[in-house]
Amino acid sequence: MSRVQHVVRWRICMISLMAIGMWMSAPLLVYGEAFRILDQGAAGSGQGTAFAAQADDASAVFYNPAGMTQLRGVQFSGGLLLVGGKVTVRSQNGQTVRGNFGGTVVTPPPLHVYLTAHVPDLGVDWVDGLTLGLGLNTPFGLLIEYPKEAPFATVLTQAALPLFDIKPTIAFNLNQYIALGLGLDVYTFANLIGEGGAEGQRTAGAPFAAIGITPGSQLEFNGDDTAFGFNLSTLVTPIRNERGEPLVTFAFVYRSHTSLNLRGSFLDDGAHFDEALVELNLPDVYTMGLAWWPIRDQDRDWKVEVDVDYADWSEFQNLDVQLDSGIVLPRPRRWGDSFVVRVGSAYTWHEPSMLPHWKITLRGGYLFSETPIPNRTFEPAVPDADYHAFSVGVGLGCQRHGKMLGVIPCATTETGFERMTIDIAYKIKLYEERNITNNRSAVVNGRWDTVLHAGMMTIGWAF
Repeated sequence: MSRVQHVVRWRICMISLMAIGMWMSAPLLVYGEAFRILDQGAAGSGQGTAFAAQADDASAVFYNPAGMTQLRGVQFSGGLLLVGGKVTVRSQNGQTVRGNFGGTVVTPPPLHVYLTAHVPDLGVDWVDGLTLGLGLNTPFGLLIEYPKEAPFATVLTQAALPLFDIKPTIAFNLNQYIALGLGLDVYTFANLIGEGGAEGQRTAGAPFAAIGITPGSQLEFNGDDTAFGFNLSTLVTPIRNERGEPLVTFAFVYRSHTSLNLRGSFLDDGAHFDEALVELNLPDVYTMGLAWWPIRDQDRDWKVEVDVDYADWSEFQNLDVQLDSGIVLPRPRRWGDSFVVRVGSAYTWHEPSMLPHWKITLRGGYLFSETPIPNRTFEPAVPDADYHAFSVGVGLGCQRHGKMLGVIPCATTETGFERMTIDIAYKIKLYEERNITNNRSAVVNGRWDTVLHAGMMTIGWAF
């Protein structure tokens, strides 16, 4: 393919990436430890998100930018995450309430979009081993609603954090064993969905009468901001087979802490009461991974991977609402740190006899996450607990001369596509029941039980 064709397709993908990214402010129910979201691509999700040491598709922009050096040409992928489930609360007064996200699934569904380009394949021959990437996703977010008659309505009835991340990245092969990655994280909001910012609602309790608010009125805070973080990563490949494919890889990814100063309005029954500020601290996250291929030849691959995350939430001490009048509404949090252990496996058949020009992958995984939230400051907005997650997935890769559904060519000379991939994953998250007895807000005390289901699809093209 000519350099001009590559440049044209690069620009088309860039425009598509930005257009699709405008939907990225769609929020999620809590879907990682605390409100961190781990599923950012169906290939990784199907393996319990144990993907940092493999990172061999465009979702490497998120999972491990150093892994982008394994990709050739221009690669584009995008997909969506459908989340369903419920939070069941049995309060100490015997009342049972359920929380959800305003419907069966989040609508519109959160998306993930990635684009990578190996620079020498764009005709820039003097740059060897350099790969550029760009992504839009939602690594943090939440959306949850409870009935206004919930016993803890004075603490919270609704919360939303439609935060998304723009990720320009760069990766470079230091040598045949070590690749390095560096990226910028631009955390921001968009005005296309909901309030276009963080939002929290609750019913005013008796203490609010002291500042001129009638008990029983509906209170709301909304605010937004843009903040910057960064990520550093490496991929070490000490052992390869005779075709140069990795047999053992080690990964390390660091994602930096950042703070959002959410500036907005404090409303009383929909009327403006005062301007307000809330500081939201996002954690430092460290990921280490090891992948091993017991089988890797021209007919099939089998990969096993173990990843460990450490998230330091110790900066998340409070979500105090600071009114411009000088009044501070205290909301202590005092979170700690947490570990997430992920184990995943993928088995791939290359061009099986029943499906020539295709690649078929079966995936499975397990994840355990511990919560950073102490009982004392447990909150309805983030009803987190230690949890176990189980996932399965399938990947279909259609190479040149193959046909999707037996009709649609997957790659042709006219389109310039080399291959097309479809990855599908399903995950169930089983939270351990949490019995809260000593919360600073006694109305929160009770038994909290959460079950979530998620389905994810990612479609990719390489050209």
